[in-house]
Order: sequence, then structure tokens, then C-alpha cells
Amino acid sequence: MTDNSENNAQNRREFIRSSSRFALALGIGGLGGLVLNKAKAGEYVWQIDPFECTQCGRCADECVLTPSAVKCFHAFDLCGYCDLCGGYLKPGAIEMNTAAENQLCPTAAIKRNFVEEPFFEYTIDEDLCIGCAKCVEGCSSFGNGSLHLQINQDLCVNCNQCAIARMCPSDAISRVPYDDPYKVKGDFTKSKS
Repeated sequence: MTDNSENNAQNRREFIRSSSRFALALGIGGLGGLVLNKAKAGEYVWQIDPFECTQCGRCADECVLTPSAVKCFHAFDLCGYCDLCGGYLKPGAIEMNTAAENQLCPTAAIKRNFVEEPFFEYTIDEDLCIGCAKCVEGCSSFGNGSLHLQINQDLCVNCNQCAIARMCPSDAISRVPYDDPYKVKGDFTKSKS
């Protein structure tokens, strides 16, 4: 019986030691992340100008990350909350319903939620979004243009030579201050005159 008690006591001690080491490592890692995050202040990051973007689809393929750090963002202030959303439904679909074959997004990243008759709210599941711009093109062609692409700064590794920027046919990707990293389409103070 004492052998089992000693083994249990040793197992508990090992568990406590391992847990303590893990907690210490986690704390040091978190502090390191905080220091690195503060070091970015005053630097520049890559971002897409939604007023220059032509929805070419290259953001999905050219990013060094898979899936791309480019995601669809929704400027709710511009949205018409339409039942027949051009960014959600394929144009020319045989039936205008929410079946998968009628949705424009190839990964079902756009979620449609009923608000009140005849309005719907469209949200983007960033985990599913690949930055292909199909919804952005549809919204710009048949809607208010409230969907637009942005580089998600939580995902972007901020390459010195952004692969997407090099391939962008409209030169819509440039460096912006880290303190103000998003060019939101609804913010007309940042639009080009």
C-alpha cells in the first residue's frame, strides 16, 4: 500500500512541477507578445484601399499564408440589408433561395440572418473567408458596395515585400500606419478625391 501512496505522491509532485513550468513559460510568452506588440507602434503595415481594389481575386492566391490574410469586411453603414443581396446570391440563379448552389461565396463564409421583413443582415465568418473577392464584386455590381477586402492585421505576417501587393493590378495595396491599420469603406474621410 505504501508503494502506491508513494507513486501517487510522486505523480502529483511531477504534475505540479510540470504545471508550474508550463504556467511560467506561458507567462513569459505572453509578456514577450506584449513587448513585441508595443514595438509595432509607429511602424507601417500592408492594407488594401477599398476604393482602388478591382476585386481581381489574386488576394486569395498570392498571399504567403493559406488561407490568405485578406478577408472580406462589411461596412454595415452602407448596407441595404437586401433580401436579394448581390454579394450573397449568384446573379442569374435559377431560383433565388439560400441553397448552397445559389450562394456566391465558394466557402459559405457569408452568414445571412433575418432582421425583419424584408431585411437580412450579412456577416462574414473570417475563418471560412479566403479573400477571393467574389462577394465584393457582386456587392459592388448589384448592391451598395458595403462588402470590401481588408488585410486582417491579426493574421498578416507583414512581409517586407508583400506578395499580394506585387501582384495587385490596381496598386490598391500600400503601407499604412500601424496605429490606423484599416481603410474602412464606410469612412469617407479616407476616400480619395
